[in-house]
Amino acid sequence: MDIHAITSPLAGIAPANWLLALAVAIASYVIMHGAVVLFRRHLARLSEQGRADRPAAELLKATLARTSKLALIVTALLFGLTVLDLGAPWDDRVRHLWFIALGAQLALYLDRALSVGAQRYFRSRASAPDAPATVANTLMVWVLKTVLWVVFLLAVLSNVGIDVSTLVASLGIGGIAVALAVQNVLGDLFASLSIAVDKPFEVGDSISVAGFSGNVEHVGLKTTRIRSDSGEQIVIANAELLKNTLRNFKRMSTRRVQFSLRANPATTTAQAAQVPPALRAIIEAQEGVRYDRVHLKSVTQEALEFDVVFHVLDPSYGRYMDIQQSILLAAMEAFEQLGVSTVGASRHLLIERVARPGSAKPAATVKPAAALHNIVSTRKQPAGM
Repeated sequence: MDIHAITSPLAGIAPANWLLALAVAIASYVIMHGAVVLFRRHLARLSEQGRADRPAAELLKATLARTSKLALIVTALLFGLTVLDLGAPWDDRVRHLWFIALGAQLALYLDRALSVGAQRYFRSRASAPDAPATVANTLMVWVLKTVLWVVFLLAVLSNVGIDVSTLVASLGIGGIAVALAVQNVLGDLFASLSIAVDKPFEVGDSISVAGFSGNVEHVGLKTTRIRSDSGEQIVIANAELLKNTLRNFKRMSTRRVQFSLRANPATTTAQAAQVPPALRAIIEAQEGVRYDRVHLKSVTQEALEFDVVFHVLDPSYGRYMDIQQSILLAAMEAFEQLGVSTVGASRHLLIERVARPGSAKPAATVKPAAALHNIVSTRKQPAGM
């Protein structure tokens, strides 16, 4: 390397030009630093007035706090060098320094913006404001930042004249090979990221999936651990978990309850007409319950069926069972007062004894069901009849 050839363009610059370049650099630093400080103070005043709770204001305030003084100094020096006639070798070097300085500061801004934006995003979807960040959230932010800095590094290498196409191709082929080797693990990993972003459930939620139900204890990178209602711990892969239909009971706002009450078919029309108003009065008397409907659903030879529908405003399962128990007990009492029996229709068999041909002893036969009637007593017929 010829040091003289490198430094000779700089030696030919007059001292007055160096002083001018230094003055421009100092003025540039003061202007840029002052602009950043004034903008940050403006955002601080907005915060004191309660107007900076918008995502853009919070993001800008946190991003500007990541301004590097070193980057400002280097940028100011580059502004000063622009007033000098440096010659061919130094012009290229100054252009490379411009790209590196501005690119590094932009990367720092994006790095902070990713952190703040992801934190705000997950905080807005968390069950509690002070809930700790999950492993999936941290991993997703780390992946995004890694991609950011890798792209910046490749751009710097390309700017200084290094051919990165071979490196990028090698990274692509290596990435494909790794993805094929660990595709199951990657499937669970991306499923974990999907759970972290989409939030179909959170730790502490009561869910039902794939034929079992319980409370979510932990959401990891590969598996989710659930404490079942019967006490044992169930471990299921994240990808398998998202393939099934999932029911989240914790996010229920109300609980719709529907059941049927059956009365004896011998109930008179007047008695049956009094049942729906009586059941409605019972339901409306319950606290935290919204009445929907009570109707006589069907009339058959077996029973009169009344369809009862109401909404429990508290989604708690224990509260739902308490209310349903109170309604059923009150309904039993109302049926007794109305004289309505809940005993189903009774059927009796008519048994006849007939004599077999060539036998002195009669044999017992049962008539077909179509020939039977609802008879209160059972009688015996003499032999031979």
